[in-house]
Amino acid sequence: MGTDCPLASFLAGRNLAKPGAPMYTVDDIVMSAPAMPCFQAAADVENWPDILPHYRWVRFHRKDGFGTGRVEMAARRDFGPLRYPVWWVSEMRVDEATAVIYKHIDGITAGMEVVWSFEPLDAGGTRVRIVHDWAEGPRWPLPGAIRKLIADLIIGPIFIHHVASCTLAGVRAKAEALHTEGGKVAR
Repeated sequence: MGTDCPLASFLAGRNLAKPGAPMYTVDDIVMSAPAMPCFQAAADVENWPDILPHYRWVRFHRKDGFGTGRVEMAARRDFGPLRYPVWWVSEMRVDEATAVIYKHIDGITAGMEVVWSFEPLDAGGTRVRIVHDWAEGPRWPLPGAIRKLIADLIIGPIFIHHVASCTLAGVRAKAEALHTEGGKVAR
């Protein structure tokens, strides 16, 4: 399944600097489906490699329930013919139909907090938003100002935003298909 991954949201200012934090990004999209199928598609991370071509794998190290446990994810950031691999491990949990929450515990982005939220809209759709908040930045042996600069100018806009935008586009396609087909994700 193909996805549309525009950079327009970044250029329009959706990645916002949060005072005092090395990196804070906000990506969102409107899905033509109620909140529940949007939540189901977003929380069903084991299915992501099947619906998101930029995801290489998703593996639970410990699964405590649907969308809950310690999960390892690997994706890629394409630069034309060059495919740059990215990888992380998160503690994942869900608040049924309202949020999918991650705390990155391993990989370059260790310490990052990620929240997916689902806002029902009057027209019957749902605004799905992903917020990445990384108070510490990469844990590299560099001065804090340099780590902040790397997070703000490279990791956030070039990697995090791109992967999040592609993920939202693919999750939208799955959520809208679930809604149209009246389907439900197997738990």
